[in-house]
Amino acid sequence: MNGILIVDKPAGPTSHDVVSRVRKILQQRQVGHLGTLDPLATGVLPLVVGNFTRLAQFYLSSGKSYTGVMRFGFATDTYDAEGEASSAMQTVTLSCESVREIAARFRGSIEQMPPPFSAKKIQGVPAYKLARRKADVPLKPVKVEIKELEILQVEGDRVQFRARVTAGTYVRSLAHDMGQQMGCGAHLESLRRTASGEFELADAHTLEELEAAATSGQAEELFVHPRKILPQFPCVTANEETVAYIRNGRAMNLPEFSSARMVKVFCGQRELVAIAKRVAGTLFHPEIVLTAEREVKLTAQQP
Repeated sequence: MNGILIVDKPAGPTSHDVVSRVRKILQQRQVGHLGTLDPLATGVLPLVVGNFTRLAQFYLSSGKSYTGVMRFGFATDTYDAEGEASSAMQTVTLSCESVREIAARFRGSIEQMPPPFSAKKIQGVPAYKLARRKADVPLKPVKVEIKELEILQVEGDRVQFRARVTAGTYVRSLAHDMGQQMGCGAHLESLRRTASGEFELADAHTLEELEAAATSGQAEELFVHPRKILPQFPCVTANEETVAYIRNGRAMNLPEFSSARMVKVFCGQRELVAIAKRVAGTLFHPEIVLTAEREVKLTAQQP
């Protein structure tokens, strides 16, 4: 079972919890995720299954889109609603104009400090472990880009927003920093990821839907069609001879893709055989082979 599955993550479990549950549902050991979601957050959590775990390297810089709610009036130690208040609670009256003025300061490339309760490593130790021990968490700011930050509605002390950000951006930190700018403190009350890379909520399935499909032997029907993944790479449908070359790690000539840097090589409509990289002129060499020669030989020997 190989492919990419998009889970609509519920609030509560960690991303690792979701991966563990999917492993049990699919009875598949090789399952990983393409970027974590905090336990509080819901929405698009792409999972790679089987040999497709090898594609994770191409998703390290995938952008993310979110909707959510920030609550102003006090900050928390985790920068979200799961933490303890770290500032005195204030009664605030917000206007769309004032919040949008503050939001405008964060659009574009900024230096952002990760939350102390995060998975950032400090001398090999996750920051959240140090924070739980009340130890110093000497984090360094990271350059990120807030491509879109739209204030949708302001009601009392709560602000609904939509954001589109680069990989590595903490929306919790964004809420915390906006609260500091407003002088009243703020934290992230809720968050829903609506897109991660090319994957959107329309592609997502609940864990309950996956479990039902697996019970009826139809789990793979919920996987993303392999031709939809990595849309920045053109698709090549190879003949059997070329597929054999690719599976053996040999290069192939693709004159019609002379301007492409990488291509997806398919056998038929659905079987993704490899990701190939242009090495010179029109010559492409397999960067990742998803169906090994040994596996092909074993399959051929079966009666």
